[in-house]
Amino acid sequence: MTGEEVKEPKEQQEVTEAKEPEICYKAIVLSGVGGYDKVKVEVKKGVPALKSDEILVRVQACGLNFSDLLVRQGAFGKHHSLGTECAGVIEAIGDLVIDRKVGDKIIMMNIDGGLWTELVVTTVNCTYLMPDGMSFQEAAAISVNYAAAYMMIYDYANLRPNQSILIHMAAGGVGIAATQLCKLVHDVTIFGTASPSKHETIKENGVAYPIDYTTLDYAEEVRKISPKGVDIVLDPLGGADDSKGFGLLKSLGKLVLYGSANQVTAPKRSSLAAAKVWWHKFNIDALQLINSNKAVCGFHLGRTDPDHVAEVIRKLISLYKEGKIKPKVDSVWSFEQLRNSWIGTCLLIVPMLLVLQMNDPE
Repeated sequence: MTGEEVKEPKEQQEVTEAKEPEICYKAIVLSGVGGYDKVKVEVKKGVPALKSDEILVRVQACGLNFSDLLVRQGAFGKHHSLGTECAGVIEAIGDLVIDRKVGDKIIMMNIDGGLWTELVVTTVNCTYLMPDGMSFQEAAAISVNYAAAYMMIYDYANLRPNQSILIHMAAGGVGIAATQLCKLVHDVTIFGTASPSKHETIKENGVAYPIDYTTLDYAEEVRKISPKGVDIVLDPLGGADDSKGFGLLKSLGKLVLYGSANQVTAPKRSSLAAAKVWWHKFNIDALQLINSNKAVCGFHLGRTDPDHVAEVIRKLISLYKEGKIKPKVDSVWSFEQLRNSWIGTCLLIVPMLLVLQMNDPE
């Protein structure tokens, strides 16, 4: 046969490849410093990049601390982010990671923040394995508050049997942790300041003498029961309360300063409140300190040696396993609730331990 062969074109079947849906995750971020309106829920796309020595964590719950309120108000500058403690499940590990595995439930702490997010990348040394029986909510509330309380009470104040202590904001996260840790020492008398609605709660936690700081002079109330004062004062208030706490100390007493809550009087940072705290700031020279026979300590968890912090958190996990401490979570808030009502309003009245729930609990 000669001539050009004509072939029928083959029917082309259109194949549509199914695209895998792009992974998205939510994060709580600050759009700026100021009021509640600066807190936003942001949807991020893609899985965070993972280096060979890092792990990827699916966050289940995040702790909400007083420091987050200060970050939002800009007390630490404009470049800090929210969330210093969380708990979750490891979803992926880098090639060089040998002491963690996918599926491990972990406690995580990062003083620099950034943990209010569903997915987070970190290194192993920022994480601790959750003990059996611990909930994600408890795990998200144990590292920052309990580590701070532990170091102030034992490293600084050296609490001993038969001593007395005044814990300000006893219904707050650090206050609850401090109360439980004080109870591990024999015959310690605990005074605690809180609003009247929280007195029953702090008594159940171990405070022997709740004091209504809203209507009473707490120094006078302490001296009615202990005329010589107390051995230790844990003071997160600042301003005039620093001097007041120093005056309450017995000989060889210790005042531990770890905050300036008196500056927080409104949703936005108040220049007037800051100025008032500065005006009433505590001043004492070396000779006065020697003659008073007392000690003043300043504590900042973020300025503490990370190896020591890790050692303390491991001790706290052991204490939890032994049933000697247990975080008391005040309330749990979801992303959806955050969209409608900023939980920072709760922080203004200094609640117990608050937790953000990232996903449905198991």
